[in-house]
Amino acid sequence: MRWVLLSVEVDGAWAADLADALLEQGALSVEVSDADAGTARETPLFREFGEPAEVVWSHTLLSVLLDVDVDPAQALYAACNVIHMPVPEQWHTESLAQRDWVRATQQQFGPIEISTRLWIVPSWCQPPVPEALVLKLDPGLAFGTGAHPTTWQCLRWLDAHLRSGQSLLDYGCGSGILAIAAKKLGAGRVVATDIDPDALEVSARNACENGVVVDVLPPDLLRSGEFDVVIANILAGPLQLLAPVLAARTSPRGQIVLAGILDVQGGAVCADFAEWFDLAQHYPRAGWTCLVGQRRAAS
Repeated sequence: MRWVLLSVEVDGAWAADLADALLEQGALSVEVSDADAGTARETPLFREFGEPAEVVWSHTLLSVLLDVDVDPAQALYAACNVIHMPVPEQWHTESLAQRDWVRATQQQFGPIEISTRLWIVPSWCQPPVPEALVLKLDPGLAFGTGAHPTTWQCLRWLDAHLRSGQSLLDYGCGSGILAIAAKKLGAGRVVATDIDPDALEVSARNACENGVVVDVLPPDLLRSGEFDVVIANILAGPLQLLAPVLAARTSPRGQIVLAGILDVQGGAVCADFAEWFDLAQHYPRAGWTCLVGQRRAAS
C-alpha cells in the first residue's frame, strides 16, 4: 500500500478546524507543527480523548496522511469549503514509502468521552470506564468519528433526552454513529439513511460491530411514516433544502435535532424550518451550534 503526504501551511487560527475537516474528507491522520521550526517541534494534533491540542504557532504546518487513491487537492479544497476558509497558497504533496502507518494513525485517536456514561472507543483501545456505555468506532472515510463538534453535539442531546422506545431516523447517517448510539441508549426502531452508498455500507458494518439492529437504507427506499425523533448532522445548506422532507418525517410533537450548522448560520436554518418547528440553539461548541425543536401539532 502507498500513501501521499499533503503538507499545508496555514495561519494557526485555522489549524484545528482545517485538520478536523481534512479528517472528514478521508485523511488517515493529521499532525501539526511550527512551520518556522520545521519538524523539531512536531506534536500530534489530537491529545488523549480526542480533544484537539491547542495550536500556539501563528505559522502552522499541517502534515496530512492520505491514501494514494484520495485526491489531495480535492480533499483540501473540500475541507476549506466546509469551514469557509480560503484555500492556502502554500501546500505540496509527496509520495511515501511503506511503513507502519496504521500504528502511527492509531496513536492519534483514543477514547472520546461524550458524557460520564457514554464513550466512543476505537477497536485498539480499552474502555476507560468499565461500566460505561461504549460505542465501538474506528475513524474512517464516513463522517462521524465523535471528535467533530457537530457529532458531539448530537450525541450529547441523545444521551440527555432520548427516551426508551422512541423511534428515530438518522438522516445523512455517515458512519452510523448517531443511529448506533440511539439504539444503545434504548431507542425502539432506528433507521439510518444516506445518499452515499459507502456511508450505508460503513453504517451497516458499524451497527453489526456494536451488536445493534439498525435499518440501513438509501432515502428512496424509506417507507412512509413518521418518527418520534429525526436527527440530521449534515451542513446548513442541505438542511435548508431538506426542511420539508425532514418535517414530514417528524411525528406531531416529535423532536428534530439539526447539526452541521455554524453559529452564524443558525438564524437562516431556523427560518427555513419555522413553518413546522420553533427551533432553539443548544450545545454551542467551537463555532458550531445544534438546533432542537418540537414539531407543532396540526391545527
